[in-house]
Amino acid sequence: MVPLPFTKMQGLGNDFVVIDARSRPVSLDLSARRRIADRRLGIGCDQLILLERAAAGRADVFMRIYNNDGSEAAACGNATRCVAARLMAERGVERITVETIAGLLETRAAGEGRIAVDMGAARTDWQAIPLAEPCDTLHLPLSLGPLADPVATNIGNPHATFFVADVAAIDLERLGPELERHPLFPDRANIEIAQVLAPDRIRMRIWERGAGITQASGSGSCATLVAAARRGLTRRRAEVMLDGGSLTIEWLENNHVLMTGPWAESFRGEIDLAVGDVRELRAVHG
Repeated sequence: MVPLPFTKMQGLGNDFVVIDARSRPVSLDLSARRRIADRRLGIGCDQLILLERAAAGRADVFMRIYNNDGSEAAACGNATRCVAARLMAERGVERITVETIAGLLETRAAGEGRIAVDMGAARTDWQAIPLAEPCDTLHLPLSLGPLADPVATNIGNPHATFFVADVAAIDLERLGPELERHPLFPDRANIEIAQVLAPDRIRMRIWERGAGITQASGSGSCATLVAAARRGLTRRRAEVMLDGGSLTIEWLENNHVLMTGPWAESFRGEIDLAVGDVRELRAVHG
């Protein structure tokens, strides 16, 4: 078996197994991806990240994202900060371009151990979410239990944000799975519940598509700020307070969304791989 190095990283508790496949091609089938992400059988993570070579002159790295159910995701803001910080340290620079299947993400060092990421344009047309039928994305005809009247936004992936009086009163673990797979969302959706505390402060929790409840979500925080600003509930810049900490989100005049927050490396180790199969997983703390 050939050991495959990995790095465990996290952004506000949203955690990732990062595997560098730039010089050594890595092929992991659905079963292998799920086992690596499993917190009992594998290393455990919200998302598995593969770093691949970007097309020449297009970006510094291509970031492939898999949820812990093995499905592929288009965007992950917290992972982008982690990957950008790693490459900045590796190359001794303060700006990195990360390519994903959703497009190019420009990143820069923002001081005090933080990374700023331009998450791209906020898309609010029903076809861009996408939705199964034409709808007013500012007021979706969707309700379940105490949740109703969400805002739909695409920040690299689809989001539905419900505004509530108290996020602690919502049983997100029960409601999230059903809303994620509602027929209105042909590609499923990330589900946020948000409580506006002030014009520049929002408390938010998230049920992530393919991952469940996570401590934080960069794209979800961006979607929540855009939704709140569209509703006139907040300004275009606010602190989004998550279970794992806070992100600063700004919806710029050019329609791009800027996310700024911290990152951390937890440990490094190796995965023991047989050809085409995961036979043993072994994390060695570094």
